[in-house]
Amino acid sequence: MQSYIEDGNTESAAFLAMENPAFYNVTIKTWVAPWTNEAFDKFEPLNDYTATVIGIVRDDVDFREVLSGDILYVGAPSLGLPPYSNSNNDHYLAMEDTVTDLHANLVRTTQSATTGLPADATAGVMTTRAAAKAFFKDGTNRAMFRFTLMNHMCTDLEGVADITRAPDRIRQDVSRSPGGDSRLFHNNCVSCHSGMDPLAQAFAYYNYQYDVDNDPDGERGALQYNAQGQTDSVTGSRVQEKYRINGNNFIHGFVTLDDSWDNYWRNGPNFNLGWSNALSGSGNGAKSMGQELANSQQFAKCQVTKVFEEVCLRKPQDSEDRTQISAMQTQFAASGYQMKSVFANAANYCKGE
Repeated sequence: MQSYIEDGNTESAAFLAMENPAFYNVTIKTWVAPWTNEAFDKFEPLNDYTATVIGIVRDDVDFREVLSGDILYVGAPSLGLPPYSNSNNDHYLAMEDTVTDLHANLVRTTQSATTGLPADATAGVMTTRAAAKAFFKDGTNRAMFRFTLMNHMCTDLEGVADITRAPDRIRQDVSRSPGGDSRLFHNNCVSCHSGMDPLAQAFAYYNYQYDVDNDPDGERGALQYNAQGQTDSVTGSRVQEKYRINGNNFIHGFVTLDDSWDNYWRNGPNFNLGWSNALSGSGNGAKSMGQELANSQQFAKCQVTKVFEEVCLRKPQDSEDRTQISAMQTQFAASGYQMKSVFANAANYCKGE
Protein backbone atom coordinates (compact mmCIF):
# COMPACT_ATOMS: atom_id res chain seq x y z
CA MET A 1 0.00 0.00 0.00
CA GLN A 2 2.82 2.40 0.82
CA SER A 3 4.38 1.73 -2.56
CA TYR A 4 1.09 2.39 -4.36
CA ILE A 5 0.57 5.62 -2.45
CA GLU A 6 4.11 6.82 -3.12
CA ASP A 7 3.48 6.19 -6.83
CA GLY A 8 0.29 8.26 -6.64
CA ASN A 9 -1.88 5.19 -7.18
CA THR A 10 -4.12 5.59 -4.14
CA GLU A 11 -7.01 3.70 -5.73
CA SER A 12 -4.93 0.51 -5.96
CA ALA A 13 -3.90 1.01 -2.34
CA ALA A 14 -7.56 1.22 -1.34
CA PHE A 15 -8.48 -1.90 -3.29
CA LEU A 16 -5.59 -3.75 -1.65
CA ALA A 17 -6.89 -2.71 1.77
CA MET A 18 -10.28 -4.14 0.82
CA GLU A 19 -8.69 -7.59 0.42
CA ASN A 20 -8.17 -7.69 4.17
CA PRO A 21 -10.80 -9.94 5.84
CA ALA A 22 -11.51 -7.24 8.45
CA PHE A 23 -12.97 -5.02 5.73
CA TYR A 24 -15.85 -7.50 5.39
CA ASN A 25 -16.05 -8.93 8.93
CA VAL A 26 -15.94 -5.53 10.59
CA THR A 27 -16.29 -2.51 8.30
CA ILE A 28 -19.01 -3.77 5.96
CA LYS A 29 -20.79 -5.80 8.63
CA THR A 30 -21.17 -2.86 11.03
CA TRP A 31 -22.05 -0.59 8.08
CA VAL A 32 -24.92 -2.86 7.00
CA ALA A 33 -26.17 -4.21 10.35
CA PRO A 34 -28.20 -1.06 11.25
CA TRP A 35 -30.25 -1.50 8.08
CA THR A 36 -31.53 -4.87 9.30
CA ASN A 37 -33.46 -3.75 12.38
CA GLU A 38 -35.76 -0.96 13.49
CA ALA A 39 -33.40 0.13 16.28
CA PHE A 40 -30.56 0.70 13.77
CA ASP A 41 -28.33 -1.42 16.02
CA LYS A 42 -24.90 -1.89 14.43
CA PHE A 43 -24.22 -4.82 16.76
CA GLU A 44 -27.08 -6.91 15.36
CA PRO A 45 -25.82 -10.50 14.85
CA LEU A 46 -24.84 -11.63 11.37
CA ASN A 47 -27.87 -12.68 9.33
CA ASP A 48 -28.86 -13.36 5.73
CA TYR A 49 -29.52 -9.66 4.98
CA THR A 50 -26.08 -8.56 6.20
CA ALA A 51 -24.24 -11.50 4.64
CA THR A 52 -25.94 -10.88 1.28
CA VAL A 53 -24.87 -7.23 1.19
CA ILE A 54 -21.33 -8.23 2.19
CA GLY A 55 -21.25 -10.73 -0.67
CA ILE A 56 -22.63 -8.20 -3.15
CA VAL A 57 -19.87 -5.76 -2.20
CA ARG A 58 -17.13 -8.42 -2.31
CA ASP A 59 -18.15 -9.76 -5.73
CA ASP A 60 -18.76 -6.37 -7.37
CA VAL A 61 -22.39 -7.28 -8.05
CA ASP A 62 -24.51 -4.43 -9.42
CA PHE A 63 -25.62 -2.89 -6.13
CA ARG A 64 -29.10 -2.20 -7.48
CA GLU A 65 -29.67 -5.95 -7.08
CA VAL A 66 -29.87 -5.29 -3.34
CA LEU A 67 -33.55 -4.38 -3.80
CA SER A 68 -34.59 -6.76 -6.57
CA GLY A 69 -32.21 -9.67 -7.12
CA ASP A 70 -32.81 -13.37 -6.62
CA ILE A 71 -29.62 -13.45 -4.59
CA LEU A 72 -28.46 -14.84 -1.25
CA TYR A 73 -25.09 -15.45 0.37
CA VAL A 74 -24.50 -18.38 2.71
CA GLY A 75 -21.47 -19.99 4.34
CA ALA A 76 -19.38 -22.43 2.31
CA PRO A 77 -20.37 -26.10 2.68
CA SER A 78 -16.83 -26.92 3.82
CA LEU A 79 -17.41 -24.98 7.05
CA GLY A 80 -19.74 -27.65 8.44
CA LEU A 81 -22.32 -25.09 9.56
CA PRO A 82 -25.94 -25.75 10.49
CA PRO A 83 -27.84 -25.60 7.19
CA TYR A 84 -29.62 -22.42 6.15
CA SER A 85 -33.09 -22.44 7.66
CA ASN A 86 -36.22 -20.47 6.87
CA SER A 87 -37.13 -20.52 10.57
CA ASN A 88 -33.92 -19.64 12.43
CA ASN A 89 -30.64 -17.73 12.14
CA ASP A 90 -28.40 -20.56 13.35
CA HIS A 91 -26.43 -20.78 10.10
CA TYR A 92 -25.19 -17.20 10.40
CA LEU A 93 -24.77 -17.23 14.17
CA ALA A 94 -22.41 -20.18 13.78
CA MET A 95 -20.29 -18.15 11.36
CA GLU A 96 -20.18 -15.26 13.79
CA ASP A 97 -19.38 -17.48 16.77
CA THR A 98 -16.40 -19.00 14.92
CA VAL A 99 -15.25 -15.63 13.52
CA THR A 100 -15.50 -17.03 10.00
CA ASP A 101 -13.56 -15.13 7.33
CA LEU A 102 -16.50 -13.79 5.31
CA HIS A 103 -14.25 -12.64 2.48
CA ALA A 104 -13.10 -16.22 1.89
CA ASN A 105 -16.14 -18.24 2.89
CA LEU A 106 -19.34 -16.61 1.66
CA VAL A 107 -20.91 -18.42 -1.29
CA ARG A 108 -23.43 -16.91 -3.68
CA THR A 109 -26.70 -18.73 -4.29
CA THR A 110 -30.32 -17.75 -4.95
CA GLN A 111 -33.24 -17.26 -2.62
CA SER A 112 -35.48 -19.28 -4.92
CA ALA A 113 -33.17 -22.31 -4.69
CA THR A 114 -32.50 -21.99 -0.96
CA THR A 115 -35.71 -20.71 0.62
CA GLY A 116 -38.31 -21.93 -1.87
CA LEU A 117 -39.55 -18.42 -2.61
CA PRO A 118 -40.66 -18.13 -6.25
CA ALA A 119 -37.99 -16.35 -8.30
CA ASP A 120 -40.39 -13.60 -9.34
CA ALA A 121 -41.21 -12.95 -5.67
CA THR A 122 -37.58 -12.37 -4.65
CA ALA A 123 -36.55 -8.77 -4.06
CA GLY A 124 -32.99 -8.71 -2.82
CA VAL A 125 -32.58 -8.02 0.89
CA MET A 126 -36.25 -7.10 1.28
CA THR A 127 -37.17 -10.78 1.00
CA THR A 128 -34.47 -12.14 3.29
CA ARG A 129 -35.56 -13.76 6.54
CA ALA A 130 -33.89 -11.02 8.61
CA ALA A 131 -35.75 -8.25 6.80
CA ALA A 132 -39.04 -10.13 7.11
CA LYS A 133 -38.52 -10.59 10.86
CA ALA A 134 -37.76 -6.91 11.30
CA PHE A 135 -40.24 -5.30 8.94
CA PHE A 136 -42.99 -7.78 7.88
CA LYS A 137 -43.62 -8.94 11.47
CA ASP A 138 -47.09 -7.79 12.60
CA GLY A 139 -48.23 -4.37 11.40
CA THR A 140 -49.40 -3.58 7.89
CA ASN A 141 -46.14 -4.05 5.88
CA ARG A 142 -45.73 -0.30 5.67
CA ALA A 143 -42.68 -0.71 7.93
CA MET A 144 -40.86 -2.59 5.17
CA PHE A 145 -41.41 0.32 2.81
CA ARG A 146 -40.53 2.99 5.36
CA PHE A 147 -37.28 1.38 6.47
CA THR A 148 -36.31 0.58 2.88
CA LEU A 149 -36.81 4.26 2.15
CA MET A 150 -34.60 5.26 5.09
CA ASN A 151 -31.88 2.68 4.49
CA HIS A 152 -31.67 2.83 0.71
CA MET A 153 -33.04 6.25 -0.25
CA CYS A 154 -31.69 8.14 2.80
CA THR A 155 -34.99 9.78 3.67
CA ASP A 156 -37.82 9.11 6.09
CA LEU A 157 -41.41 9.74 5.05
CA GLU A 158 -41.27 13.35 6.21
CA GLY A 159 -38.66 13.96 3.54
CA VAL A 160 -41.04 12.92 0.77
CA ALA A 161 -44.25 14.31 2.27
CA ASP A 162 -46.54 15.71 -0.43
CA ILE A 163 -50.17 16.66 0.20
CA THR A 164 -50.81 17.26 -3.52
CA ARG A 165 -50.98 13.57 -4.46
CA ALA A 166 -54.38 11.88 -4.87
CA PRO A 167 -55.50 9.97 -1.75
CA ASP A 168 -57.40 7.30 -3.70
CA ARG A 169 -55.07 4.41 -2.71
CA ILE A 170 -54.99 5.10 1.04
CA ARG A 171 -56.24 2.00 2.86
CA GLN A 172 -59.27 1.69 5.10
CA ASP A 173 -57.25 1.54 8.32
CA VAL A 174 -56.28 5.23 8.08
CA SER A 175 -58.90 7.41 9.73
CA ARG A 176 -60.08 10.32 7.60
CA SER A 177 -60.89 12.26 10.75
CA PRO A 178 -58.27 11.44 13.41
CA GLY A 179 -59.34 12.82 16.77
CA GLY A 180 -62.50 14.06 15.10
CA ASP A 181 -60.60 16.61 12.99
CA SER A 182 -60.55 15.90 9.24
CA ARG A 183 -58.01 18.69 8.74
CA LEU A 184 -55.35 16.44 10.28
CA PHE A 185 -55.96 13.87 7.57
CA HIS A 186 -55.90 16.34 4.68
CA ASN A 187 -52.91 18.35 5.92
CA ASN A 188 -50.82 15.62 7.52
CA CYS A 189 -51.79 11.97 6.93
CA VAL A 190 -52.30 12.44 3.19
CA SER A 191 -48.78 13.78 2.76
CA CYS A 192 -47.22 10.37 3.48
CA HIS A 193 -49.95 7.79 2.88
CA SER A 194 -50.94 9.05 -0.59
CA GLY A 195 -47.51 8.09 -1.91
CA MET A 196 -46.58 5.27 0.47
CA ASP A 197 -49.71 3.12 0.26
CA PRO A 198 -49.67 2.69 -3.55
CA LEU A 199 -46.00 1.60 -3.34
CA ALA A 200 -46.35 -0.59 -0.23
CA GLN A 201 -49.09 -2.51 -2.03
CA ALA A 202 -46.18 -4.37 -3.68
CA PHE A 203 -45.83 -6.32 -0.38
CA ALA A 204 -49.47 -7.47 -0.29
CA TYR A 205 -48.62 -11.19 -0.48
CA TYR A 206 -45.88 -11.22 2.19
CA ASN A 207 -46.00 -11.86 5.93
CA TYR A 208 -43.79 -13.06 8.77
CA GLN A 209 -45.36 -16.03 10.51
CA TYR A 210 -44.45 -16.98 14.07
CA ASP A 211 -45.94 -18.44 17.24
CA VAL A 212 -47.15 -15.37 19.13
CA ASP A 213 -47.70 -17.25 22.39
CA ASN A 214 -44.56 -19.39 22.58
CA ASP A 215 -42.19 -17.26 20.52
CA PRO A 216 -43.31 -13.65 21.01
CA ASP A 217 -40.13 -12.18 19.54
CA GLY A 218 -40.45 -14.29 16.40
CA GLU A 219 -37.00 -15.86 16.71
CA ARG A 220 -38.27 -19.06 15.08
CA GLY A 221 -40.61 -17.44 12.60
CA ALA A 222 -40.38 -17.48 8.81
CA LEU A 223 -41.16 -15.36 5.78
CA GLN A 224 -44.49 -16.43 4.30
CA TYR A 225 -45.57 -15.62 0.75
CA ASN A 226 -48.91 -16.36 -0.88
CA ALA A 227 -47.92 -17.79 -4.25
CA GLN A 228 -50.23 -18.37 -7.19
CA GLY A 229 -53.11 -20.57 -6.08
CA GLN A 230 -52.79 -19.78 -2.37
CA THR A 231 -55.66 -17.94 -0.72
CA ASP A 232 -55.87 -16.06 2.56
CA SER A 233 -58.91 -17.22 4.54
CA VAL A 234 -59.88 -13.64 5.48
CA THR A 235 -59.35 -11.76 2.22
CA GLY A 236 -60.34 -14.61 -0.10
CA SER A 237 -57.38 -13.75 -2.30
CA ARG A 238 -53.57 -13.86 -2.21
CA VAL A 239 -53.57 -10.60 -0.22
CA GLN A 240 -52.52 -11.05 3.42
CA GLU A 241 -55.08 -10.41 6.16
CA LYS A 242 -52.98 -7.55 7.55
CA TYR A 243 -53.97 -5.43 4.54
CA ARG A 244 -57.58 -5.47 5.81
CA ILE A 245 -57.07 -4.81 9.53
CA ASN A 246 -59.03 -1.92 11.09
CA GLY A 247 -61.14 -1.72 7.96
CA ASN A 248 -63.91 0.04 9.87
CA ASN A 249 -61.76 3.11 10.44
CA PHE A 250 -62.94 4.28 7.03
CA ILE A 251 -64.95 1.68 5.13
CA HIS A 252 -64.82 3.73 1.93
CA GLY A 253 -61.04 3.59 1.84
CA PHE A 254 -58.99 1.58 -0.62
CA VAL A 255 -59.35 -2.22 -0.50
CA THR A 256 -56.21 -4.07 -1.59
CA LEU A 257 -57.07 -6.77 -4.14
CA ASP A 258 -53.59 -7.64 -5.47
CA ASP A 259 -49.93 -6.60 -5.34
CA SER A 260 -50.04 -3.99 -8.10
CA TRP A 261 -48.20 -0.79 -7.25
CA ASP A 262 -47.90 2.71 -8.65
CA ASN A 263 -45.39 5.45 -7.96
CA TYR A 264 -47.40 8.64 -7.40
CA TRP A 265 -44.15 10.41 -6.51
CA ARG A 266 -43.04 10.49 -10.13
CA ASN A 267 -45.03 13.72 -10.28
CA GLY A 268 -44.95 16.66 -7.91
CA PRO A 269 -41.95 17.68 -5.80
CA ASN A 270 -40.64 14.10 -5.49
CA PHE A 271 -39.98 14.08 -9.21
CA ASN A 272 -36.62 15.41 -8.05
CA LEU A 273 -35.68 12.00 -6.67
CA GLY A 274 -34.67 11.23 -10.23
CA TRP A 275 -36.87 8.32 -11.29
CA SER A 276 -35.67 6.32 -14.28
CA ASN A 277 -37.29 7.12 -17.61
CA ALA A 278 -36.59 3.52 -18.66
CA LEU A 279 -39.20 2.27 -16.17
CA SER A 280 -42.95 2.81 -16.26
CA GLY A 281 -43.52 3.71 -12.61
CA SER A 282 -45.95 0.86 -12.00
CA GLY A 283 -45.95 -2.91 -11.80
CA ASN A 284 -46.70 -5.93 -9.66
CA GLY A 285 -44.83 -7.21 -6.64
CA ALA A 286 -41.78 -6.32 -4.59
CA LYS A 287 -39.19 -7.12 -7.26
CA SER A 288 -40.35 -4.51 -9.76
CA MET A 289 -41.01 -1.98 -7.00
CA GLY A 290 -37.45 -2.53 -5.76
CA GLN A 291 -36.19 -1.88 -9.27
CA GLU A 292 -38.14 1.38 -9.31
CA LEU A 293 -36.39 2.57 -6.15
CA ALA A 294 -32.93 1.26 -7.02
CA ASN A 295 -32.85 2.87 -10.46
CA SER A 296 -33.51 6.35 -9.08
CA GLN A 297 -30.79 8.95 -8.76
CA GLN A 298 -31.65 9.25 -5.08
CA PHE A 299 -30.74 5.60 -4.51
CA ALA A 300 -27.28 6.12 -6.00
CA LYS A 301 -26.75 9.37 -4.11
CA CYS A 302 -27.79 7.67 -0.88
CA GLN A 303 -25.28 4.84 -1.29
CA VAL A 304 -22.31 7.10 -1.99
CA THR A 305 -23.27 9.44 0.85
CA LYS A 306 -23.38 6.54 3.30
CA VAL A 307 -19.97 5.34 2.12
CA PHE A 308 -18.57 8.87 2.43
CA GLU A 309 -19.75 9.06 6.03
CA GLU A 310 -18.40 5.59 6.82
CA VAL A 311 -14.94 6.22 5.38
CA CYS A 312 -14.49 9.89 6.24
CA LEU A 313 -16.12 9.53 9.67
CA ARG A 314 -18.17 12.68 9.11
CA LYS A 315 -21.06 14.00 7.07
CA PRO A 316 -20.50 16.11 3.93
CA GLN A 317 -19.94 19.66 5.16
CA ASP A 318 -19.34 22.11 2.34
CA SER A 319 -19.53 22.67 -1.40
CA GLU A 320 -16.30 20.75 -1.97
CA ASP A 321 -17.76 17.71 -0.21
CA ARG A 322 -21.01 18.00 -2.14
CA THR A 323 -19.09 18.19 -5.40
CA GLN A 324 -17.24 15.03 -4.38
CA ILE A 325 -20.51 13.24 -3.60
CA SER A 326 -21.82 14.18 -7.05
CA ALA A 327 -18.63 12.91 -8.72
CA MET A 328 -18.76 9.66 -6.74
CA GLN A 329 -22.38 9.18 -7.76
CA THR A 330 -21.46 9.55 -11.43
CA GLN A 331 -18.54 7.13 -11.07
CA PHE A 332 -20.74 4.68 -9.16
CA ALA A 333 -23.17 4.47 -12.08
CA ALA A 334 -20.34 4.30 -14.63
CA SER A 335 -18.76 1.35 -12.78
CA GLY A 336 -21.94 -0.71 -13.05
CA TYR A 337 -22.89 0.19 -9.47
CA GLN A 338 -19.89 -1.57 -7.92
CA MET A 339 -19.68 -0.55 -4.29
CA LYS A 340 -15.94 -1.13 -3.78
CA SER A 341 -15.19 1.62 -6.28
CA VAL A 342 -17.16 4.02 -4.08
CA PHE A 343 -15.15 3.04 -1.00
CA ALA A 344 -11.93 3.55 -2.95
CA ASN A 345 -13.00 7.00 -4.15
CA ALA A 346 -14.02 8.05 -0.66
CA ALA A 347 -10.76 6.81 0.83
CA ASN A 348 -8.75 8.75 -1.74
CA TYR A 349 -10.73 11.92 -1.08
CA CYS A 350 -10.51 11.75 2.71
CA LYS A 351 -6.96 10.46 3.04
CA GLY A 352 -4.91 12.39 5.53
CA GLU A 353 -7.87 13.83 7.42
